Amino acid sequence: MKQILVLLATGGLWFGISSCSNAPTDPGATAMLAHSVNGAAGQMPAFYDDEVFIVNMKEEPENATENLAKNQSLTEIYTTKDLDEEQDFFPVLDAIPGDAFNPLWEQILIVFNPGFAPHQFTNEEDVEAAAEGANPEITLIDTEEIYRCSVVAKP
Repeated sequence: MKQILVLLATGGLWFGISSCSNAPTDPGATAMLAHSVNGAAGQMPAFYDDEVFIVNMKEEPENATENLAKNQSLTEIYTTKDLDEEQDFFPVLDAIPGDAFNPLWEQILIVFNPGFAPHQFTNEEDVEAAAEGANPEITLIDTEEIYRCSVVAKP
């Protein structure tokens, strides 16, 4: 009986994880972050270099900013809302494993400036370019919130 329960639990976990990788890849689609960010419920789609990946996010405790002094090589995740909220657009990553990746991410909010229509960004270079110049399209705000992120799949 115990083996059957373990098998059912494992199958249920696999189904939950695999079903998260079926997230929409349409850049205009709304990305939903579940209310619980534990396990597969914390998975969400995110762009890196114009491709969609599935990431698992978990916010670190508030005192995690103390660890910044020890770990200056944080990666960044650009979002239009706090990662604990439903997202209007998929977040944008500045690294994945094999490309200057660090599992600790600092959340950077994208705020569209007046006169510019909100839209989906698909890579870090476009985000940074939109924040530059005499009349920037966006303002970037460092939230100082730290998340532990794993890139778990590519749909």
